[in-house]
Amino acid sequence: MSLSVDVYVPSAQGGIEVLDVPPECSDAAGWERWRTEVWGSEAVRSLGARFFPRLATEDLTVAPDEVSDFLAECDLVRAHLARIADHMRSEPGTGPRKSHAEHAEDVRRRLDNIVDAARRALGVRGGVIIW
Repeated sequence: MSLSVDVYVPSAQGGIEVLDVPPECSDAAGWERWRTEVWGSEAVRSLGARFFPRLATEDLTVAPDEVSDFLAECDLVRAHLARIADHMRSEPGTGPRKSHAEHAEDVRRRLDNIVDAARRALGVRGGVIIW
């Protein structure tokens, strides 16, 4: 199973309306196990991240007024991809089958999808959900 990242807008009935992913975009946010192995890992928590670590225990919903802060956290994670890749190589199950560079590239690609969704959310005054 995989994690998906989507943009939502608040609905008039008090819920949310998840928007379709544009054809040129991807909603891939990592494998389900990335909730703890990547986004909720000690490597990410030690950066002072407050959004991504929530994925270790629940789906992540970023409110429309938090999207700018979430993008700043994405920049923080991007600046420390090497540390996160080091952590991934030491995790049971991810192991050394992939190189450090391959792990970093996997995270970078998924992070690019998340950032793209967050930027689209800003454009429609919506929020982001990773589930």
